[in-house]
Order: sequence, then C-alpha cells, then structure tokens
Amino acid sequence: MRPFVADDLDPLFDIHSRVDVARYLYWEPRTYDEVGEALKKKMSQSQLTKPGEPLSLAVVRKDTGALIGDLVLFWVSEEHRQGEIGYIFHPDHAGQGFATEAAREGLRLGFEGLGLHRIVARLDGRNERSARLCERLGMRREAHFIQNELVKGEWTDEIVYAMLEHEWRAQNAR
Repeated sequence: MRPFVADDLDPLFDIHSRVDVARYLYWEPRTYDEVGEALKKKMSQSQLTKPGEPLSLAVVRKDTGALIGDLVLFWVSEEHRQGEIGYIFHPDHAGQGFATEAAREGLRLGFEGLGLHRIVARLDGRNERSARLCERLGMRREAHFIQNELVKGEWTDEIVYAMLEHEWRAQNAR
C-alpha cells in the first residue's frame, strides 16, 4: 500500500466506473471527471494527524505495481479511540487474498499505529463477499440493521462488523 498519486487516475477510473463495484456503495459508477475529483481528495488524505480524518491508501500488486484497490482508515474519535475501515477492489483481482492482506494492514495501522480501541466495518447487507472478508479478518458481526438506509432509491440493510484492540492482539500473538 502507498499514498495515491496523479498517475493513479486511469486505473482508479477502471475500478470506480464499474457497475459491479459501485453496486454496494453510496455512489453510482463514476465518470472520468468524478474519479479525478475523488483522486485529488484521496491524494490529500495521505496522513492521519487528527480525529475526523481519513487515511486513503492505494493498494498495488507487489509483482506488477498495478493499482488494484483502495483502502481507507477513518480516525473516528480520539477520546473513544474509535476507527473504521473501508475498501474497494477491482473484481479481476478477487479471490487472491489481496483484500484480506490490505484490510489486515488497515487494522494493524489502526490498532498498533493509532492505538485505537475499536475498529468497525460497515457494509451493505447484500455484500456477502465483504462480510466474508470481515469474518476472515476475525471481526465480529455486531449489528444487522434492517432497511435502515435508502441507497440509490432502494431500502437496504446495513451490517456492522467490529474488532477490539485486545482481540487484535490475541489474534496476532498466535
């Protein structure tokens, strides 16, 4: 993982413009200009210096250097030591462990880098792949909100997974 750079525009567009990628997100497939604006924002989110900020990281393949996804770690609260992770990956790279590896690193950054107490992942209830990823990471399913959000004109469920710092430490002590 690395900070986003201007040269990421075309591969990021290849991810964010896809219907299958945007399906469970709040936005529709993005245009080239919309991805350009999103990339500018991501490039400005390369450090976490205070609560309320996100850290956006480009996920690249080690063997090719190709951008295959992005990971975000939100520092939600300093007082309560809370965070949230999110991720988006190109479907062509699914099933190869890249999302698991990147999300695990996001958890490590939150727990070991920021000293967070709790990190959550919120996802659309229909996104079974994302739910399985959270479970592979050792996150616990904490909540299932029924039709709590109107997304793209459709009532959708929201699933919340979470992990506590002591669970992270116990899992990584093995």
